[in-house]
Amino acid sequence: QVHLVESGGGLVQTGGSLRLSCLASGRTFSSLAMGWFRQAPGKEREFVAAITLRGRNTYYVDSVTGRFTISRDNAKNTVYLQMNSLKPEDTAVYYCAADLYGTGSAAAEEYDYWGQGTQVTVSS
Repeated sequence: QVHLVESGGGLVQTGGSLRLSCLASGRTFSSLAMGWFRQAPGKEREFVAAITLRGRNTYYVDSVTGRFTISRDNAKNTVYLQMNSLKPEDTAVYYCAADLYGTGSAAAEEYDYWGQGTQVTVSS
C-alpha cells in the first residue's frame, strides 16, 4: 500500500506561482512513476504531468507545457509540481498519483494510488 499526501495548494493571482509537493510512503519511491492530475468543478479529472521512476522522462498536457515543471527527489520520497504563470483556468483540485513500475502514463486508470488532493485557486 502507498500513502500519498499533497501540500502546497492555495490562492494565487493570475501570473503567480505555486509549488505542490506530494510525499509518498509505504513502498520504495523509486519503484513508482508519479503523476499529477487535476479536476475542476463540473469537469472530468485531467492529466497534468508525469515523471518516470528515476526522473529521466517527463510528460505534460499541452495546456501547461512551458509553465509547469514536474520533478522528483527519490531521497525525500517526494514529487513536485512547480506551477508558474498561473491562469484562472488552472483552478482545480490537484491530485498526486502513483503507478507501480509505471512508465509515466497520462491515463488515470494506470495509476494504482491517489492522494486526497489539494485545492489551487487562481484569481483573475
